[in-house]
Amino acid sequence: MATPAPIDDVPTHGGGIRLGQFLQLAGLVDSGGEAKEAIREGEVLVNGEVDLRRGRQLQVGDIVSLGGRRARVAG
Repeated sequence: MATPAPIDDVPTHGGGIRLGQFLQLAGLVDSGGEAKEAIREGEVLVNGEVDLRRGRQLQVGDIVSLGGRRARVAG
């Protein structure tokens, strides 16, 4: 059984942030276009579930996963 990837806490300085923006801030993607593509292809998980909404509003504590990497929204 594989060990899950460690979770990086990524401060958002104010709480809520959109999924596409968070992917860039967390360093999970390099550009907005890459974020859009990954989300559209169903490669992004939010709290363990596929989310296809680039504008989804994330909250503190949400965990975003992409390509075996995980990041948690920190306030």
